[in-house]
Amino acid sequence: MDVLFWAIAFVTFVVIEICTIQLVSIWFAAGALVTLLITYFVQMHILTQLGIFIVATGIFLTVTFPYMSRLRHKPHVSTNSELDVGKTAEVIEEINTDKGTGRARLNGVDWCAVPENPDDVIPEGSIVTVVNVRGTKLTVVLKSEPIHV
Repeated sequence: MDVLFWAIAFVTFVVIEICTIQLVSIWFAAGALVTLLITYFVQMHILTQLGIFIVATGIFLTVTFPYMSRLRHKPHVSTNSELDVGKTAEVIEEINTDKGTGRARLNGVDWCAVPENPDDVIPEGSIVTVVNVRGTKLTVVLKSEPIHV
């Protein structure tokens, strides 16, 4: 009966790991497998089996977690978008947070644009300075008003 329990525990932990792919239960699966193998060959009390499971899981976790942690943390990949910070752009559609509008042209490319201060409304034709780039959106501040001739 004990062997069946650890076999079911092992399969359950493997299925959970396959479903989550987050390295949450893989150590428990390894501990259950070790306990299953030992229990198959040596008859022992359930508390001893539980102790083996806890120790085996702890060993697997201690040995592999630092390595797996390094694999999961990828270094920042620069997209050179920070090079656009400080440059000027022309507003080609009024930037208005309340209306959800705003486009600016920077280096010949049209971008979504939002004002740094959400209460600001920046009219079309204005020149703005880029203060941040997040994804495909520029955060801008007004540099000069449009010239109406």
